[in-house]
Amino acid sequence: MKNDKESWGPVVATLNAKPRPVEVDLRKAAVVVVDMQNAFATKGGMLDIAGVDISGAAQVVRSIRGIVDAGRRAGIPIVYLQMGYKPDLSNSGGPDSPNYHKELAMHLMNCRPELKGKLLTEGSWDFDIVEELKPQPQDIVIVKTRYSGFQGTTLDSQLRMRGIRFLFLTGIATNVCVESTLRHGYFLDYWPLLITDATMQAGPSALQEATLFNVESFFGWTVPSQEFLAALNSSQS
Repeated sequence: MKNDKESWGPVVATLNAKPRPVEVDLRKAAVVVVDMQNAFATKGGMLDIAGVDISGAAQVVRSIRGIVDAGRRAGIPIVYLQMGYKPDLSNSGGPDSPNYHKELAMHLMNCRPELKGKLLTEGSWDFDIVEELKPQPQDIVIVKTRYSGFQGTTLDSQLRMRGIRFLFLTGIATNVCVESTLRHGYFLDYWPLLITDATMQAGPSALQEATLFNVESFFGWTVPSQEFLAALNSSQS
């Protein structure tokens, strides 16, 4: 079976999304994996240290693994967003920036000096993408220092140079970096689709529902991973 996009059958797939079906040109789609790092998904990482329940992270990892494997086989670009700071924190914004006070890693390191250089710091275990989802050579990896993957990065130019218009978003945390990136993408006229079972909130389950409500009502569409995988399968049959 050929994997190049020109060999696909129907290019436009109609996904059974919420709040209503949406047509997606799979030749112009990318999968965005947001912050699937030890910090957010692994025991002993930043969220766990902060007391956030990460018991659902293993299921999210499995779901994303199936999505990125299928996406690579279909020739769909896989984009990894990776939150992290330089060891000297020169890209954190400094004390004059709200990011320095509110972003969780910065807040924890400011409150607990023994954690400095250990949370979301480039080169640290906490910063690393989880082993099960390690990027492949053909994948795009973009390091960011703010919740939105578009802010201060090359994400927009990387997508536009590839003709990408449709974004399938996955990752942790749904209500923070995933939603921030999704909203920012919407403002830039990308078509955002949140894959519901490939995301997890930071905090109570109501926060996941709140993001789904926001996306379905105002910013895009939501789909389960099986709907995405079915679209890929039909496009290559």
